[in-house]
Amino acid sequence: MYYITKRFELSGSHRLELSYESKCTRMHGHNWIVTIHCMAEKLNSDGMVVDFTHIKEKITSYLDHGNFNELLPFNPTAENIARWICGQVPNCYRVDVQESEGNTATYIDTEDAPHERLESFKLPE
Repeated sequence: MYYITKRFELSGSHRLELSYESKCTRMHGHNWIVTIHCMAEKLNSDGMVVDFTHIKEKITSYLDHGNFNELLPFNPTAENIARWICGQVPNCYRVDVQESEGNTATYIDTEDAPHERLESFKLPE
């Protein structure tokens, strides 16, 4: 089995829809640190699991310096963003989304994970 990890930073704003009072319901921004983990039993014809550059471009070309509430059709929590990113990248099985120091959400795709609306919003290839 082959494993790769791609880590990059992107900037973006969001506000959360919450069932309780919080400063996070106001628009605010982060310099998000995203770590994407991919795996494959066999390498592709180029000798890679996934091209590192393609991983970063796929996500940053859509999200970087954007308003996540306008770009994503769900409440843009770090947890939901991690799950959505996982569905965008081939061979991805784990995504860590750090919105600030000490605050990181991880999504790990398993065969038992229920498939919900987040995966239905795919970026074009």
